[in-house]
Amino acid sequence: MTAASVSDSAAGKGLLNTLATEHPTVSKVWVAGGYQNTVLRHGAGLGIDVERVPRRAEKGFHVLPRRWVVERTFGWLMQHRRLARDYEALPQRSAAMVHWAMANTIMLRLTGESTRTWQGL
Repeated sequence: MTAASVSDSAAGKGLLNTLATEHPTVSKVWVAGGYQNTVLRHGAGLGIDVERVPRRAEKGFHVLPRRWVVERTFGWLMQHRRLARDYEALPQRSAAMVHWAMANTIMLRLTGESTRTWQGL
C-alpha cells in the first residue's frame, strides 16, 4: 500500500521489484490501462510479462479481461467492517488488516463455514 500521492507507475515499479524478489516464479502480471510503458519495460527487465488491460472506447458496461479478479477480491475485503470504513491511520495497519481479512476469508472457505459480514449484524 502506498500513499495517495504516489503515482501508479512509481508504485508499480516497487511492487514488481518486491514481486521478483519474494515470488520469483511469478511470470505474468495484469495492470490497468493507466500504467505507463516504463512499468512494462521494468517488468520485462525482471523477467515478468506485464500486460496492460485497456479500457474500451465504447460507452456502457463491458467485461474487461482479468478485471473481475480484482473486483471480486475487493468485494471479499469489503465484507470486513474495518476495511469498509477505513479506520486505520497508517498504511501499514491497513495492509495488516487486508492480510487478516484475506486469511479469515481463506479459513472460512477451507472449513466450510459461511462468511459472516458486518452488514448482517
